[in-house]
Amino acid sequence: MPSDTVKLTVRLPREDVEYAKAYARAHGLTVTEVIDRYLRRLRAADERSPSPELEAITGLVPGDVDVEEEYRRHLHEKHSG
Repeated sequence: MPSDTVKLTVRLPREDVEYAKAYARAHGLTVTEVIDRYLRRLRAADERSPSPELEAITGLVPGDVDVEEEYRRHLHEKHSG
């Protein structure tokens, strides 16, 4: 954890706090470390750009297409043969 830290008070449902404590204890961590690791993962996920594979297919289906209806139609045609 960074050395420049501040204290934060958070109000959560009791069952969430108990879960966080049990999780931390089971993994040899403090609750602060659990939260810090979770926030770092969230930050990393926000900073990652989509994979090249996802970028390659993004936008191929026009926004006005009802994808679910098209899929149902495809299945109907495929199986009614």
